[in-house]
Amino acid sequence: MSSKKIISIVCVTLLCAVLPLFAAGTREDALKNASEKQYVASTSWTAAFAELAGLDDVTTIAPASLRHPPEYEIKASDIANLMNADLFVYAGYERMMSTIKESAKFPEEKQVRITTENNLDNVRAQTALIAEKAGTQAKNVERMAEYASVIEHGRSEVSRLGLDKVPAMVHAMQVPLAKDLGLDIKATFGSAPATAAQIADAATGAYGIIIDNVHNPVAGPLAEVSPSSKLVVWRNFPETVGDDALTSMVEQNIDVLIQ
Repeated sequence: MSSKKIISIVCVTLLCAVLPLFAAGTREDALKNASEKQYVASTSWTAAFAELAGLDDVTTIAPASLRHPPEYEIKASDIANLMNADLFVYAGYERMMSTIKESAKFPEEKQVRITTENNLDNVRAQTALIAEKAGTQAKNVERMAEYASVIEHGRSEVSRLGLDKVPAMVHAMQVPLAKDLGLDIKATFGSAPATAAQIADAATGAYGIIIDNVHNPVAGPLAEVSPSSKLVVWRNFPETVGDDALTSMVEQNIDVLIQ
């Protein structure tokens, strides 16, 4: 048998093998396009922003149960889920991002990088960025109205109770929300352990409120030397995904403050 004939037979054989796979892939793509889009977020915090942007059924890579989700080490199964996503929302400080950028090769046009701070202006701007990418602007406006009302009510309660006139010492990661609520921030600390100077400052008893961060708590020594201060511990990463996670978490933070 001539070499040309052998090559011809091989080509036909390969074509017969590849065509069914191509057809199957086409069917899978059609089914995917017909179904709801798949959204993935790095953590429960970025997922909460995505939800406020109007995205539903957002899947997170780092489990919401972790105390500090950004430290999560991504697994092969996580990358497989990511590669099926229509949109991926992340903040950039997550440990997983180095692996994703080096090995996952996830298309840039399907990525949205946001700034995670829980002050109203930032939440509105970042969720609008996601909504524009996903085409969910109407839902974004509706959901942001509820978030804004929670902040406004919290600010009103802080003022009514006179907490806006109480000097506060606030963890750096919780300053955005504290400012939004109108608290009188006189000093900050964190994320590093409290310094000797900060401990000495707290020991003066000048602060009626000390706000710590549950994901990186370092206020213990400060509260110890200032027992008259009210120690408040806030969250940034919601413990759940979906069901108005960010709005509910901020409400809980406010409740802890005004109790």
